[in-house]
Amino acid sequence: MNRLPSLVRQHIAALRLLLAFTVLCGIVYPVVMWGVAQVAFKGQANGSLVTYNGKVVGSGLLCQEFVNSKGQPLPQYFQPRPSNAKSGAANDYGCDPGYSGATNLGPNNPTLLTNVKQYQAEISKLDGVPVSQIPPDAVTASGSGLDPDISPAYAAIQVKRVAAARHLPVATVQGLVTKFTTGRSLGFLGEPAVNVLDLNIALDEQPGQAAYAK
Repeated sequence: MNRLPSLVRQHIAALRLLLAFTVLCGIVYPVVMWGVAQVAFKGQANGSLVTYNGKVVGSGLLCQEFVNSKGQPLPQYFQPRPSNAKSGAANDYGCDPGYSGATNLGPNNPTLLTNVKQYQAEISKLDGVPVSQIPPDAVTASGSGLDPDISPAYAAIQVKRVAAARHLPVATVQGLVTKFTTGRSLGFLGEPAVNVLDLNIALDEQPGQAAYAK
């Protein structure tokens, strides 16, 4: 080896380092991290999948639409915030993980203002509340378009509508909203939130409510 030219020896040493770090960073490290995740955080590592009646019905990290074949909100279910994650297909109404993204419309964009007013009118009619009671997250999409949570304020204006559609006491529905409301991370990061999928599954699990299950 020492008889080889210096330039050749340097290239051989560099190739050895390349191979060593390829194995270390490209194979060993990912396998170790995968193993640790499967042991310590199996649910999260596998997508935080949510099951109902033994079947995977979604992910706790992704929103999904609760609408009929025409895209109209199902009154017996809590509705997520608007979603711009859609393919443009006729039956795609949002929350499509293959098309995650925001509208990128600024606060003074006339299209955004038109959309907000349209959402306000639709929610006001659906939930029977004045526009002044509709919180911002009910009429704006998240950056990803896949936010699985809504604010407690948005959940609150939907309680009476869901209770009426399911013929359940308002107190029962409100109790479930409270149960599935999570606080700020570490007590100060983010805002309280309600996971829509978990809440709707809990509603379907109530006595006599199985007929509403999708």
